[in-house]
Amino acid sequence: MRSAPCLVLVGLIGLLAPVSAGAAPVSVASPDGRVVIVIEVGDAGHLVWRATLDGKPAIDLSPMGIIVDGVDLGSGVEIRKADRYRVDEKYPWYGVHSTGVNRANGARIVLRHRTSATTYAVDARASDDAVAFRVVVEGTGRRVPDAATSFRLPAGSTVWSHGLRDHYEALYERRTIEDMREGDWAAPPITVKLPGNVGYAAITEADLRNYAGMALQADGRRGLREKLGHDHPPGYPYTLRFGEDNAKRLAVAAPVDGRITTPWRVVIVARDLNTLVNSDAVANLSPPPDHKLFPEGLRTAWLKPGRAVWRYLDGGESTPEGIKEFSRLAGELGFEYQVVEGQWAKWTAEQLRDVVDYSKQRGVGIIVWRHRRTLENPEERRTLFASLQQAGIVGAKVDFFDHEAKEVIDLYQAILADAARFKLLIDFHGSNKPAGEARTWPNEMSREGIYGMEHKSIKEWGTFNTTFPFVRMIAGHADYTPVVFGERRRETSWAHQIASAAILTSPLLVYGGHPASLLANPAVDVIKSIPSVWDETKVLAPSEIGEVAIFARRSGNRWFVAAMNGPQARTVNVDLSFLGTGTHQAVLVRDKAEDPAAVEVETREVVRERPLTIDMRAGGGFVLRVSK
Repeated sequence: MRSAPCLVLVGLIGLLAPVSAGAAPVSVASPDGRVVIVIEVGDAGHLVWRATLDGKPAIDLSPMGIIVDGVDLGSGVEIRKADRYRVDEKYPWYGVHSTGVNRANGARIVLRHRTSATTYAVDARASDDAVAFRVVVEGTGRRVPDAATSFRLPAGSTVWSHGLRDHYEALYERRTIEDMREGDWAAPPITVKLPGNVGYAAITEADLRNYAGMALQADGRRGLREKLGHDHPPGYPYTLRFGEDNAKRLAVAAPVDGRITTPWRVVIVARDLNTLVNSDAVANLSPPPDHKLFPEGLRTAWLKPGRAVWRYLDGGESTPEGIKEFSRLAGELGFEYQVVEGQWAKWTAEQLRDVVDYSKQRGVGIIVWRHRRTLENPEERRTLFASLQQAGIVGAKVDFFDHEAKEVIDLYQAILADAARFKLLIDFHGSNKPAGEARTWPNEMSREGIYGMEHKSIKEWGTFNTTFPFVRMIAGHADYTPVVFGERRRETSWAHQIASAAILTSPLLVYGGHPASLLANPAVDVIKSIPSVWDETKVLAPSEIGEVAIFARRSGNRWFVAAMNGPQARTVNVDLSFLGTGTHQAVLVRDKAEDPAAVEVETREVVRERPLTIDMRAGGGFVLRVSK
C-alpha cells in the first residue's frame, strides 16, 4: 500500500510584527543542519535569498519574487509572519532506488507587497540534500504571472548546461560561471561544481502544473534568471513542426485562473556525486498519486516497469510480420515490451489485433507511437485511448511537444490523467525535463528530454555519456534508447554500450539495438539480467563528470557495477566494500583491448576486501554482475 505522507506543523516562528527592509532573515535548516536556505528583505527593500552547504555558499544572495499582472511582488515587500513545519515520509519509488525518503524542515513565510497591498506566501524547505521554494498568491479571476527569481552562483563555479535551440536534446558544455555570457540560455537541470571542493549543486524545478516551464538565462554577472516558457526562444524542433506563427502565439505570457502557485524552484546541494545522484528532491516536492486512479499507488497492478525492444535505430521490417518478429525476439530476451512507431496506424484492425495477440503470447506488451497533435482534443484523445485499451495495447509513446508554454504543460497533465483512466502507460518524446510527474502520475514510465542514441551527428559519445548521469538524470528518468552495437555507437565500445543500460534510470528501458544483435552478443546473459528498476544505487570513485561514470546498483540480492569511460583510457580501482561478507560469484564483461566491437566475458570470484582493478579503453567500459 502507498504510505501516507506525514506533514507535521511544529510551531510558529513568529507572528512577526510587520517588518521593514533589513529585518531579521528567515532561515530554514535541513534536519542534519548542514543545508540552509535564508530568505530576507534586502537593503533595497527587495526579497532576496541564499543557500549554504556546510556554511559555505551554494547560491549567493539572489533576487526572489514573482511578477503578477506586471507588478513585481518581490520589490517593496515586508515579512509579516513565518510558520514552521516538518515533513517526514517514505514512499515506494522507481527512481535510483526503490524507496523515496522525504525529510525536510519548512517555513511558510507570509509577505505583504506595500504598493499593491497584496499578501502572498513563500513556502521554503530544506532537506539534507536540497533547498526549494515556491510562491503562492491567493486570489480569484484571471491573472498573468511571470518570473522574477534568480540563482547567483559562487565565483569560480563550474557549470554543465546546454541551450534551448534543440529544446532538451543537446550536448552539454562545461564552463565556469564567469564564462557564461549575458543572454546565454540553459535548460534545467544544470549541474554546478562549487569552488573549493565544497560539493555540487543542481538547479531545476518540481511539481510543474498549471504553469509554464522554467529555463535559465545568464545575466553575465554570475546570475541565472528564471524564465518562463513564453520567454524561451522557440527551438528548431518546434518551428519545424508547428511553424513560426504558433511560436509567436506562445510568446505571450499565459494567464492562471484563481490561486497562483509556482512550481518549486529546486537546488539540490550535495557534498559528493553519490549524494547528488541519490537525491529524491524532485519527486519529494511533487504530490503523491490519486488513490482513485492508482489504488495501490506505484504498486498498482497494471503499472509494470520493464525492458522494451524498438524497431527504429538498428534495422528491421516495419510490417506487421516484422513487428511480430521483434516481439518474438523480445520474448527470447525476456523483455516485457515493444515500442512500435507510427506504422501501426496504417494497419487494419485485424492486423493490429494479430500483432497484439502474438506479442502477448510471448509476454510482450505493445506500446504505440502518437503525435501529440492528435491528442490535443479531449474527446478525440479519450476515444483513441479507449480504442487502444480495447485492442489490448498497454501504452502510448507521445511525441513532439518541443515547448514549455503553459498550454503544452497542461497537455502533458491531461494526457497522463486520461491515460490513467484507461490504464495506459506513457512514454513522452520530444519532451522537456521531468519535474516529478512520475510521482503524481506513475503511469509516466519514461520521457526523453535528452540527447539520446537516435542522434547520429555526434562526433563522440564518451564525454556526453559520462556527463548526463550527473546532470540530466538528476531530474528523473530518461528514454535515451541505449545499447547499440553498430556504427551509431561511434567510438564507444560494446562494453560501454552494455554499461549504459545499467547506469541509465528508466522504468521503461527501451533498447536502441536490434534485438537479434543483443541475442548474438557474447554478453547476452548479462544483458538479459539487467533490470529496469533498482533497489539501491551508489556512485563509486573515481567517477568525475565528463570523464568516467561508475555506478553500483542493487536489484534484490544481485549487484551490478557498471562503468562508462570518457575520452581518455584509464585504469580504475573499484571499491567493492558495499558487498556482503564472504565470497561472491561474478561475471565480468569488459573491453577487448584491440577491438571496441568485441567484449571479453569471464567469471571470477570477488570479495569486499579486494578492489576490482579494470583497464578501460577510451570510450570503453565494463559491467560486473555479482551474486552471493
